[in-house]
This record gives sequence, structure tokens and C-alpha cells, in this order.
Amino acid sequence: MQKFSLQSTQPISPPDRPAQAGSPVQVEQFQNSPGEGHCQFEGEHALFISLAPRPIYYLQAQDGRTHTGLFQKGEITIAPANAPFFARWEGQEHYLLIRLADSFVRQVAAETLQGNCDRTTLTPTFQARSPHIESIGMMFLSELEQGLPNSGLYLDSLANVLAVNLLKQYATTQPRSLPTYEGGLPQRQLLYVLDYIDAHLDQDIKLASLAQLLDLSQFHFSHLFKQSIGISPYQYLLQQRVERAKQLLKQTDQSISEIAFDCGFSSHSHLSKQFRKLTGTTPKNYRVS
Repeated sequence: MQKFSLQSTQPISPPDRPAQAGSPVQVEQFQNSPGEGHCQFEGEHALFISLAPRPIYYLQAQDGRTHTGLFQKGEITIAPANAPFFARWEGQEHYLLIRLADSFVRQVAAETLQGNCDRTTLTPTFQARSPHIESIGMMFLSELEQGLPNSGLYLDSLANVLAVNLLKQYATTQPRSLPTYEGGLPQRQLLYVLDYIDAHLDQDIKLASLAQLLDLSQFHFSHLFKQSIGISPYQYLLQQRVERAKQLLKQTDQSISEIAFDCGFSSHSHLSKQFRKLTGTTPKNYRVS
């Protein structure tokens, strides 16, 4: 029986791009033969989502409790920060591991949840079901498999939504409610943000950078932005990148690969995929039409 080993099969960044230091979220997927082992995540909450195509028998132990059962695809386990965790499994396991910095989770709690969040943490959880959290995990997995650079805004948004959902469902101290935001951003503030996005389309824009422009929390900013525009900051960014690409395709002789990089896409194929999704045609066809 092999010992438990956290050796990822895929990093979240493509091979020629190291993971960003200081990121509040790290995502990896693992495949392991039957085995067992101990681990402890210092300063990070760990969320395991099963990807195995058939149920696997597990024994898991944390916080003085032991749980056994057949884990099915999509079920989750939560190991809180700094808590010893033991697992033994009897099949070929395949799972997604999402690690969220405890400092980030506490920051999200302080910014978004009503009540005293100073001591808020996550509870040890075995074999739970949460369709929303599973959906967010699959979005992370898709990004992991594509390994696309310049997706910081998307990953930041997912991390914030994931943290809020974990706090709502699995916090040691349940929040009373989420604050409500109505009315969207004032027009001047909205235009300020839109101008910033337009000036940095070729860069990896962060959600934190946009929120800091208006001195808002990331959660608060995201909700107000969507109320103002009708779509998320990331969706708006993609739209604007495609609009910039359309201009360059018609007005310049640049290659499609050059246009892709100038508009913040990672490659010709990345531009083509998003371009087709939003316009129904390819960059090449659009240029000659």
C-alpha cells in the first residue's frame, strides 16, 4: 500500500509559467493508487472534490472524529487550516484539491458577512454535497486543464464566490445574512473602472485591483459592477478584448497571433475560441468579411 503523496498531476499554470506567489487560492488535481497518509495544511483550508468515476471507500480522520464511506464523484471533504488530517482509500482515487489561504477567507468574512468574524473558520467536513460548490470546483478544474494566462480576474472572482459559499455553509460561526447591494455603481465610478479596463486589456487584470480603484471589497465591487453592467467584471473584460480584436482585425495588417497577445489572450486559439463564442464566427472569417 503506497503512502499518501500530494504530487499534483497538473499545476494551475502552464508549464512555462510558474504559479503566482502569494495567490490566495491554489488548485491542483491528483491521481493516486490505493494508499494512506497524513497531511496538514498550514495557514490554508483544503477542499477536496472527488473526480473518480466510481465510488471509492475511504476512511478519514480529523478533529478527533473518524468517518468511513463510499465517496462518490462530486462529494467534498473540508480540512480546516492547521488541522491534522488522515486518509486511507481502497481504490484508484482522483480528486481536485483547492487550497484557500486562511487570511483570505477571514478577509472575505470580514468584508461580506454580518456579525463577528474574528474567530470564524471552517468546520471539518466529510462526504458532503453542495451543487454550487461543486460547480465552482468544476470551473476551477476547467481553468486548470486549459492553463490559460491572463485569467487572474476570473480566478479571483471564483475564489471570492467559493469563500463566501464555504462560509455560508461550513463556517464554525454561521453568519446571520449576506449584505444586499442595490443601485449599482455611480456613473463616474463606473466610467473610471471601464477606462481602467480599456487601458489594461493586454494585462492580467486582478479583481483586487479593480475593487481598490473604488476602495471597495472584492465581493461588494463584483455585485455592484454586475448590477451596473448586467454581466460580471470577467465577462465584460472578455467582451472588450474581443471588441479590441475586431478593431485590429479590420484596421491593421497584424497577424491574428499578434492581435491575440495585444488584446490579452494567451494564443491564437484562445482568441479564436472566445471570438467565436461572442460573435459566431472566427477572427479569420471576420477579417475577410
